[in-house]
Amino acid sequence: MKTGFIIGKFYPLHLGHMYLIDIARANCDHLIVWVCEKAEQTVLGHIRAGWIKELYPDVEIRLVPDTLPDNDTEGWAKYTVRVLGKAPDIVFTSEDYGEPYAKAMGSEHMMVDKRRVHVPVSGTKVRENTEMNWEFLSAPVRAYYAKRIVVLGAESTGTTTLAIALKEHFNTEWVPEYGRDYCLHRNMGDKWQTEEFIHIASEQTRRENEIARRARNILICDTDAFATTVWHKRYMGYYSSALEKISECKKADLYILTGDEIPFTQDGTRDGEHIRHEMHAWFKDELEKTGRKFITVTGSREERLECSVRAIEEIIRKQKDFSSPTQKENTE
Repeated sequence: MKTGFIIGKFYPLHLGHMYLIDIARANCDHLIVWVCEKAEQTVLGHIRAGWIKELYPDVEIRLVPDTLPDNDTEGWAKYTVRVLGKAPDIVFTSEDYGEPYAKAMGSEHMMVDKRRVHVPVSGTKVRENTEMNWEFLSAPVRAYYAKRIVVLGAESTGTTTLAIALKEHFNTEWVPEYGRDYCLHRNMGDKWQTEEFIHIASEQTRRENEIARRARNILICDTDAFATTVWHKRYMGYYSSALEKISECKKADLYILTGDEIPFTQDGTRDGEHIRHEMHAWFKDELEKTGRKFITVTGSREERLECSVRAIEEIIRKQKDFSSPTQKENTE
């Protein structure tokens, strides 16, 4: 059995890495991929390893500490053989270090697309301008890096109207409010139960994570699990620790709280006109208490959209690079 080997940091994983892995899988019987990790990296190693494992379940993924200088070819060769237990039969890289690295282990080496002809991307290009290179990111990586913008607020404050307008403005995906669909099929005479809110929050989060894979740099969300914690307070009279755990799994990059100064409109499902202003205060208090970044928008539809767009564009401008290229990486 011919064992293949790839080493890199995959920070982030892009289509160039995937091309390398595809070539390697076609030229060996068993492929091992090392994901090198340093403590200062902003994306944890197990997340990067998880991206590869999701896309290539047949590949053996190992997360290893990156403790040696990049130019220590002999050291990396000895380290690899010691950890693997033996030298791999063939090493696949797209970098100049590949040949001497493989030779030091007594392994065969295959250079793959060194000049980036088949996949014109590199880790450096992705880090320098993520948005312009978004097409070179795979679905799980897009889901991780998409900036999540949540529109939330009390009943009849224009949340859905604003969410749709933002989706259209940025030409991206949006996540409709699952709780509204749930209510349409629920007997409104029944007393609410905490388990229902847990279901709503979990399903909203699942849909959000799924749709984020198709987003273009940002994802617009009409409510999220955090907002569900406030709705639980509205109907149950207290906050749920179980819901709060769900809401902490993935915080949005920005929350847009819609103002309650506009007239209340009854759509056949709403029953909270009498508590609308109080709910608005609850949302504001919880956003502040939990340290979430948010803005409040008021005024006409056009004014709310303009204010929201400015805030989102500021977040995009401040988007930091994935990393600095400081360690070994295939298809750099």
